[in-house]
Amino acid sequence: MALFRSVLFNLLMWSSVAIYAPLSLLTIVLPFSWRYRIIRQWARWQMIMLIKLCGLGFRVEGREHLPPGAAVILSKHQSAWETIAFQEIFPPQTWVLKRELLWIPLFGWALALLRPIAIDRRAGRKAIEQVIEQGRDRLQSGIWVVVFPEGTRVAPGTRRRYGIGGAVLAAATGYPVVPVAHNAGSFWPRRGFLKHPGTIRVVIGPVIDSRGKTAEEIRQIAEAWIETTMVELQGSSSS
Repeated sequence: MALFRSVLFNLLMWSSVAIYAPLSLLTIVLPFSWRYRIIRQWARWQMIMLIKLCGLGFRVEGREHLPPGAAVILSKHQSAWETIAFQEIFPPQTWVLKRELLWIPLFGWALALLRPIAIDRRAGRKAIEQVIEQGRDRLQSGIWVVVFPEGTRVAPGTRRRYGIGGAVLAAATGYPVVPVAHNAGSFWPRRGFLKHPGTIRVVIGPVIDSRGKTAEEIRQIAEAWIETTMVELQGSSSS
């Protein structure tokens, strides 16, 4: 039954991309706020399908920590789930991502309309400068910036070295950092096909004030909180 439900979900998800992405391109003439509101309806539909078809819901803890204005989100990255769900959980946002994603026909073209910060990971210092310049522009426009500091999806119980890009952006601009931990990978594996029923826990941590801190200090504080919280989340997933 889980296999059938997962197959059906994936068929509907990619079919909806083929339909919704071309329609989204028509929003290019609209202001970002309107464009975002229209395009994010696709994400909302995916979340509904996950609940109805796969029995996979989510619970958010720590919403009281969200600052009133724009912020930099530093989040654990375990699954494709959070790239969809964050559009439901957080205010209008964009993401730091690899530029190759924008080359995907239809999907990438629609993604480009949401003003992502698309970097060449091999560019080194130039990529960091791009994150600062474009990230500052997005934040000043009231758009939150989502960064997955590990750079790629990691399996539950594992971790990668945290990159400095998101912390550098926060240190350079003075915007606050919101650390986020979740256990989505236990239900929607990073390279798995099956979507397992259950409730994903998303935990939003206390805001990190970036003012007066170095990028390395911000990175260390965010990493320590996220990884400590992940230990508790993974324990609850396996119990």
